[in-house]
Amino acid sequence: MTTHSNPLLESWATPHQLPPFDLIRAEHFAPAFETLFAEHLAEIDAIAANPAAPDFANTAAAFDAAGARLTRVQLLFENLTLSESTAELQAVELAMAPKLAAHTSRVGMHEGFFARLDALYQQRQQLELAEEERRLLDRLHTDFIRTGAKLEGADRTRFAEIASRIAELSARFSQNVLADEAEFRLTLTSEAELAGLPPFLRDAAQSAARERGVDGYVITLSRSLVVPFLSYSTRRDLRETAWKAWVSRGETPGRETGPQAQEILALRYEKAMLLGYKNFADFALADRMAGTPQAVYDLLQQVWEPAKRRCEAEKADLVAIARKLGEPDAVQAWDWFYLSEKVRADKYDLDDAEIKPYFSLDAMLGAAFDCAGQLFGLSFAERHDVPLYHPDVRLFEVSRNGEVMGLFLSDNYARASKRGGAWMHIYRGQSRNGAVKLPVVVNNNNFAKASSGPTLLGFDDVRTLFHEFGHGLHGLLSNVTYNRLAGTNVPQDYVELPSQLLENWALVPEVLEKHARHVQTGEVIPAELVKRIRAAATFNQGFETVRYTACTLIDLALHQETDPAGVDIATFEATERARLGVPPEAGMNHRLAHFRHLFSDEWYAAGYYVYMWAEVLEAEAFEAFEEAGNPFDPALSDKLYRYIYSAGNSREQKLAFRTFRGKEPVAAPMLRKRGLIEA
Repeated sequence: MTTHSNPLLESWATPHQLPPFDLIRAEHFAPAFETLFAEHLAEIDAIAANPAAPDFANTAAAFDAAGARLTRVQLLFENLTLSESTAELQAVELAMAPKLAAHTSRVGMHEGFFARLDALYQQRQQLELAEEERRLLDRLHTDFIRTGAKLEGADRTRFAEIASRIAELSARFSQNVLADEAEFRLTLTSEAELAGLPPFLRDAAQSAARERGVDGYVITLSRSLVVPFLSYSTRRDLRETAWKAWVSRGETPGRETGPQAQEILALRYEKAMLLGYKNFADFALADRMAGTPQAVYDLLQQVWEPAKRRCEAEKADLVAIARKLGEPDAVQAWDWFYLSEKVRADKYDLDDAEIKPYFSLDAMLGAAFDCAGQLFGLSFAERHDVPLYHPDVRLFEVSRNGEVMGLFLSDNYARASKRGGAWMHIYRGQSRNGAVKLPVVVNNNNFAKASSGPTLLGFDDVRTLFHEFGHGLHGLLSNVTYNRLAGTNVPQDYVELPSQLLENWALVPEVLEKHARHVQTGEVIPAELVKRIRAAATFNQGFETVRYTACTLIDLALHQETDPAGVDIATFEATERARLGVPPEAGMNHRLAHFRHLFSDEWYAAGYYVYMWAEVLEAEAFEAFEEAGNPFDPALSDKLYRYIYSAGNSREQKLAFRTFRGKEPVAAPMLRKRGLIEA
């Protein structure tokens, strides 16, 4: 294949230089990567060979600007493998994972460049650098140390081998879980099998069946289908089938993920040891806000026992309602969602079937856009003239002060070619180093698409949409000079602050009055229904907190192991669950066999705690708006923009948050929001 026949190596004459999705094929990636690896290394070699003495511009800033063409293709590749994967693309992913890791190692261990960077770093106190320049120099130096730049000889070689092998294993782990999710289908063909399912769920299941060429109705392992099914189906036997399939992802004979997880753990431990840490958790947390595992335990210890007590009280309510309904009162894991939905309806007179007509997907996307407009002055204009990677994806030009300042892609529906869950990614990050780049951000959700008419969301779905849009705003509003410091390139226990914070606006009265309107009548959501939704905010939080916190505690314990090569993840999980006293009928958000946060990459490894850490920050942050008596207070909105959403990693996070809030964060507001202490 020649350079001229590969669109990945050409200039993109598309609106805003978006990828030419209609021209790109799986076979384009491998040759493009080989060309761009060499191009990037040549750029680094040239910086290292510069005869001029190292200064900020010719070393740190030059490195930050290098590899732009490679980054462009790598981000495209990552997005497609997550959102619109094919067998051909998966084959390329497996082949390229170790090569991408090897290239990262070659750059991260580049002796000539690191010598210049280190020399510059040693002079940092004498240099007259602006705050963002100091921050870039510090982050680059830390990055290089953590990728083995100071290692020598056999240790250096081994470190690179570890990185390559982990990348290969992580790709395989992720693909195995995706295969389990894509393969399972619970087909329902009779009214008896559909018993209890409300119209919105039948409609979504019918759409899933049609997409798979199946008659009748299909329940997949997409959370937006399986959780409602577990919540409404009166067929206990079918709930058990769906539950067991959901929690056993990664355990299918022939594609078990246990061997990959075990080897990843052993390699991570070896990597941490090479860098002078006693375990991987110590290594991972050293570069996060928490700093140490003990700081995380200090937070989780305030949560774990109260959550278990609350969960036990919630179970008693389930037993009572089961007896009332004539159901077995020995509550099993596949009963919890179903019985808790009955308790919720009984205690709060709430039913998703009543709530959903007020929360259509289009209206809630409009609500999120409206909040961004009122808080940050953004406007969103949809374009329909640009080829995208799937017909369901929508493209919006984002403007501020009358100028386009970014692009937003909204990809909301579940499909077999898409990873489960919800996430934000970028096709292009913002920066002003070299050519000015406007950010291109994508939000991925996995909502069940209606077979006809508008797609309706439960309130948990609405929160998910706002959460991912908060990440999206963090990328879109980035206003820094350097790529390394842009947008979401912040510690993992800080990156969830902008996303979790935005969830609060989903229940702001002005937002609901304007956007939560009945999909058929246009009637505004009744204030009394909103009151019931608010009253139920802490409902089932013992269950939810136990499921989350159990994952965080087991994640930390797993990554503090000093003999991970001997760890069988199923045995380890069972032992830790027993030691912690995890209620079996509650379980965990993610069992280790399909815990992609931990094993598909390293971003959340030894770091699943980050959601609760950030929740402490966001509860404090939203209290500032509550104290001001205005959820769109202009002065606070401006501070929120300057210190949280636009700052990226250009300033130290604890200082940035303290500047915004005016004080240090404490856990009490978060514990009150979860109902774990008295309000």
